[in-house]
Order: sequence, then structure tokens, then C-alpha cells
Amino acid sequence: MPKMFAQVILPLSLHDAYTYEVPLNMQPAIQPGQRVVVQFGPKKFYAALVVSVSDEKPEGFQAKEIVQLLDESPVVLPQNLGLWRWMASYYCCSLGDIFRAALPPGLKLESKSKIFLTGNDDEQQVSEKEQLIINQLQDISTVEILQKKLGSRFSYPALQKLLNNNVVQVEEKISSKYKPKTEIFVKLHPEVGTEKQLHEKITSLERAKKQKALLLHFSEKTNAFGEKSQKEISKKELFKGTDFNSAHLNELHKKKILKKFEQPVSRILESEQKQVDINLLNKFQEIALAEVKSIFSKKDVALIHGITASGKTEIYIHLIDEALKSGEQVLYLVPEIALTTQIVQRLKNVFGPKVGIYHSRLNNQERVEIWEKVLQFRQNRDKGYQVILGARSSLFMPFSNLGLVIVDEEHENSFKQFDPAPRYNARDMAVVLGIQNKAKVLLGSATPSFESYFNAKTGKYGLVNLDKRHSNIELPEVMIIDLKRVWKRKQMHSVLSHELFELMNTAISKGEQVILFQNRRGYSPYVQCFNCGWIPKCQNCDVSLTYHKYKKRLNCHYCGFSQPVSNECPECGSPDIKTRGFGTEKIEDELKPLFPGARIDRMDLDTTRSKNAFSRIVHNLESRKTDILIGTQMVTKGLDFEHVSVVGILNADNLINFPDFRAHERAYQLISQVSGRAGRKHNRGKVIVQTSQPEHPLIEIIRKQDYQEAFQSQMEERKLFKYPPFYRLIKLVVKHKNPENVNRFANQLATNLRHNSSLIVLGPEFPLVSRIQLWYQKEIWLKVSRKFSPGEVKNFIINNIDTVKHLKDNSSCVVNIDVDPG
Repeated sequence: MPKMFAQVILPLSLHDAYTYEVPLNMQPAIQPGQRVVVQFGPKKFYAALVVSVSDEKPEGFQAKEIVQLLDESPVVLPQNLGLWRWMASYYCCSLGDIFRAALPPGLKLESKSKIFLTGNDDEQQVSEKEQLIINQLQDISTVEILQKKLGSRFSYPALQKLLNNNVVQVEEKISSKYKPKTEIFVKLHPEVGTEKQLHEKITSLERAKKQKALLLHFSEKTNAFGEKSQKEISKKELFKGTDFNSAHLNELHKKKILKKFEQPVSRILESEQKQVDINLLNKFQEIALAEVKSIFSKKDVALIHGITASGKTEIYIHLIDEALKSGEQVLYLVPEIALTTQIVQRLKNVFGPKVGIYHSRLNNQERVEIWEKVLQFRQNRDKGYQVILGARSSLFMPFSNLGLVIVDEEHENSFKQFDPAPRYNARDMAVVLGIQNKAKVLLGSATPSFESYFNAKTGKYGLVNLDKRHSNIELPEVMIIDLKRVWKRKQMHSVLSHELFELMNTAISKGEQVILFQNRRGYSPYVQCFNCGWIPKCQNCDVSLTYHKYKKRLNCHYCGFSQPVSNECPECGSPDIKTRGFGTEKIEDELKPLFPGARIDRMDLDTTRSKNAFSRIVHNLESRKTDILIGTQMVTKGLDFEHVSVVGILNADNLINFPDFRAHERAYQLISQVSGRAGRKHNRGKVIVQTSQPEHPLIEIIRKQDYQEAFQSQMEERKLFKYPPFYRLIKLVVKHKNPENVNRFANQLATNLRHNSSLIVLGPEFPLVSRIQLWYQKEIWLKVSRKFSPGEVKNFIINNIDTVKHLKDNSSCVVNIDVDPG
């Protein structure tokens, strides 16, 4: 049989595929998309992914053999690999980066160094530090475990000496992170094959009352030998609500009456839900749905610009229903895990077990199971998931018959992956995914991203407008409060203007609810000594530390560094240390005495770290167990609460004055989205925007809720100053732990790039936070005219980065390429 070779990619930042020889016994089974174990380097083993197979022998080296074939069938489909290749080219990253991001952690394997005793230590003299290691190695261990156990007493030289003297050995072991969950099940023993034999066994247990009772209970639960008999039952279900225990079951197992056995079960909780019919659409939704279908007959992508509470989700559900009836799969992308809580309930009510959820809060085992159930749809449409609802990582799911992609709240910045590579935008990749799979793509938002709206206005996408709220409820009334005026008149109640305070009081007294938006978590952005001006800074990053009162600690939101709050200033010894500014935690603290009877909750990163925290907060607001919800951007993302009548934006200035060309677009989107949470079902809501710049042009646009004016004003500026959508942007971030190296590399790179007339080069400059986790960084921003080939420009950039890296003292610098930065 001729030799066969496989090209594989590894879950490492490597641009090349590597060639391995396929052993004879694997040749009939191996195919692209399967995982194989390969040795990479002298000792390491990885689960690599086969991308192609050929009989072409590599030249110039002896290919290593594949160690093991892990899958019977592909876990990644050809269309997945097509998307990966497109992403790697467009976002200037490696296939290994995408492999690492795409597959659930449970499907990625990597060998670890296992250390064990050889038994040759009896006659050897060992030092105290060497003996400490020997004492810990009664079982096979790893370097990481040894370091944890011994702490400061661990010594690498001592370990190396033990290795040299053959007292310990190191071996590479590869193990799977995914282990199927199993449960014990119970069924009748094969020797009890008839109803008569069962009665005989029951009679034989007259003297073992509990065993007899358990057998009778089993017969009743499974309806043994009845018309609708259940052959097996889980031990958990069998014992539920009884006082039976394992000892009783073990005896029946020994007597060959009942047989217990283990079998795999799903970790995904599928709740029993009564399915409901799809809601009828109102006339405006019917028109919008017809327009979407008409667009899909001519174009692949449509954008719904539907104001808040106009019923976009109901249109999505009707389109999903049609796709499912055609036997197609559907991907429903949302920007945040928080949104899945409400939407999944609506989808499961209509489509039942066909719906699966995929996001990063699921554990490794659950993510593997969902991946496999999407794959399963190819062989068995009744068992596999047909609809996947998820955040950006669900873009990589192995769909075999994708027919529709929905991107809800498509304007959200959360769709952009910042670190690590691939630094992709899931909204843009959803369009590519749809085109590659011949599926239709529907983008939806009340405040579309200006790039998407520009594409719709210029005919690249189809555009559908939905400008009537459900039940014809008016958009909320927006009131602008001048903070300078109310502070001067001493009309502030802590962080609330008098108008907002009164509206909140009225709403709560009527049993209505309030949402307050402040885009800063923690208690206070920083603390300061009022005597000398000292402000505590992070030791790893160039930022002030945020005060968290409930922890009584100062935290860095960039690297996680934390330290206790000092009672006195370390610079001058003064005890006069006070908090400055306010975050969501401080607002919660200060509202309690202002609204003593109100039930107050908070939605930010600190309160939603646990797996079910989002669901709890949303459920409490829906069931009216919360009167006031304080939150960061999380409260702006498409949540539907029918009893919210008042929304307060506590400080609009932070949003408007942010130094970014998208600042005004984002400020408009955030304020409009959070405003849209008010007055969705019953009466017109009220929105209070507190600002010290009431005369700012954007504030007037927000008051009028005029998206068209916001869009037009920004388009004029962006065209003038050469920003997207008229020009492409690429951001280069140069990093090193030595600022001199960063400066030298960045200056050399910028000089080289300026030789290309197709590039406008800005910088290099230090960003707002110039050091993160001890790494100094400088940014170079590139503007590229759309008339130039993006592929040629990117190749020029990559070649110049490689050239500068080869210059003296530059090899240790890191350069991140961010195409279409968020």
C-alpha cells in the first residue's frame, strides 16, 4: 500500500500546516476534520486537526508518524475549515489561533510532564530540598502540582539534580479534558424474563421486606411487562422520594433480580416545556416580514432597523420556523450571555428541544456535548440541535445545513474579539459564514452600527424599517437635566437630580420599576489623599485602582491586581483618604437610605460572575421582586421588562467625551438602547439624561431620538477625516516590557510603513493605558483607502513587521495586528 501523509494544524500560533505520515492501520479511516495525536518537538504531544490528506511525500525531512486517531468521524466539517481559512487571511492571524478559539476546550488535548520516582534513591545522598520533592512524589505528579504543594520551598535545581541522578523521571502523558458523564441505571436481570418469574422473585423476598418493597417500587415505576413498560430507570429517579438506599439495590443485584449498570447521560438540562404556538404578527410586523423575504429573494443580507419594543424577535421566530420546516439549521447570535436568558425561553417555548445554547459560561463538558449535538444533526435530525442561540463563539459550530443566520443587536461592540487572536468581529463573520453556506443573514437593531446602515443605504444589504412600537406605545419621553444647574441650586439627592428622584419615588409608589445606568462598576473609580493628592496605582498597569467596598479592596480591572484599602496615605501619613466619582456599587449603597422600602439589585461584571447570576437578576426583575436595577452596559442589551417606567442615565458626559472616533455613535446607541427599556408594554416611559453639557449637539439628537440625524452628522465627519466606512482601519500594537524597546521598534516600523503611498500612518503613540500587565505598548493606526487591495496591503504590513523584527534587539518585541478595530 502506498504511503499516505496528513497535513495538520496545531492549537498554537503557527501559520503553517505540518505534515505527518499516516500509519497503515489508520489509512482507511482518516479524513479531514478529524483530530489526531501528534508529537511536536522532542517531547510534546497535541491533538492536531487534519486539514488534508495526500500521498505526496514531503521533501527534505522525514515525517513523523501520527500517534493516534481520536475520532471515528470529523468533528470539524469542510465548510468550517473554509471559514477558518478566510478568517486567517482577513484578520492576519494563524489557523492555529482559530483552531484554539473555535473548538471547545474539552476537544483540545495537550501533553503534560508527569514526574515519578524511579526507586533508585536508596543509596544516594540527597539534600534537604531534594528530599522535600521525593516526599511529595509518592504518587505520579506534575511540576505545577509540586510548585503548589511546596510553594517557596520548591527548587528547580534540586529537581534537575534528581533527574540527572535518575532518582526521578519525566514522561509526557496526554489526557482528554472531556469525560462523558455517567449515571447508574437499573433494569430487570436477564434471568427475570417473564411476568411469572418476576412474581416468583417477589415471593422469594418475604423475609427481606426492604428489598421486596424496592422490587415492587421498581415494577410500579417501570410498569414491568405492561403495555408501555420502561425497560430501565436511573437509580436517581428510582430512589427519588423514597428511603431506599444502595445497600438494598446491591442485594437485589447480587441475587440476579435487578441489574445495575452505568451509561452516559447528558449534562445539559432539558426542562420539560409545553410548546406554544407562534404569536401572530401585527400589520407592521407582517409588512416587515414580507419585505425581509422579498430582499432574501435578491440579496443574501438584510438589515432590520426596528425601534426598541417594535417586535423584531417575533419576526425572527417566524423566519426560524420557516427555516426549520425546510430542514435547515439556524444560528441566532446575541452579543451577551445576559440576553440568552430571556430569548432562550421564548425560543424553547416555540421550538422545544430543537434549540441549544452555546456560550463561555457553560463548562467544558457541556460545550463538547452541544458541539456533538450540532454535528449529530447531519445523521439524525430528530436528535441533533437545529437552532443554536449563542454569543460570538457559536459562530464556529459545525453546522451541516445552515439556512439562516440572525445577528440580534448587531451594533454591539461585544461581537468584537479583542484578545487573544483571532481578533474578529462576529457580526462581519456571520455575513461571510452565511455567504459560504448559501444561507441568508439577517442583522437587527434599534440603533444599527453606522457601517451596517451605510451598507444598507448604499445597496450592499437590503434595508427594512420597523418604526412602530408594539401596541402603538410611544417612544419614551427624554428629559435632559443640566447637572451644573442642579448642583448650583443644591437640588441633588446624592447622584440623582431632583427630577429623577421624584420620578423614581412616583414610579415605585405605583408598583412600577426603575433602571439606572452608570457605565462604571465598583464603588469608586479611585481613592485620593485630600492632603497631598496621592492616588493608588496598579503595580502592573498604568491605571488607578478601583475601590470595591464589598471586598474592602482596591482592584485593577485590567490585570486583576488587588490590595487592601489603606487607612492612611503612604506618602504623607494623612488619614484624609476619600473616594472620588461613583460606580454601580456606590450608587446601590447611596440609594438604600433614599428609598428605604425599595428592593434594589445590581447588574454588572461583579454580580454576574456565577453561572446562573444573569438568570436570577433577570427573573427577579420580571417577577417584580426588584424595584430598582442599577447596571452597566449589560442593562442596555435588548432585555424586555414590561413594568419599567423610568430610566435614568446618571452621567452621559463619560460616554460623549471618550477619545474615540466612534464615541458619539456609541453614546447615541447606549443611551437610546437603555432608554428603550422604559414603557414597553403599558404607558409611555420617561428617560432622564443627566449631563453637564446640555448644549452638546449629540444631546439634542438624543433628546429627539433622531437616528438619521446622528448617522448623517457622523458620516460627514468620517468622510472628511477618512474613517470607516469610507476607509479601512488597521491597528498595530507593539509590546515589550522595556519602554525603550517599544519606542525603537514602533518608530522603525512606522518609518517603513510610510514608504507605502496607499497607507495613511498615524503614530506611533502611547494609548490611554500605556502599560498593562507589565507590558508597555504603543499603537500605530493605519488608514487604507477602499480602492486598494486589502490582501496586498496586509502582506506589505506583515513583511515589514518581519523585517523590523530581524533588526538588532527587536526579536523579543510582540506585534498584535487588529483589522477593523472596535
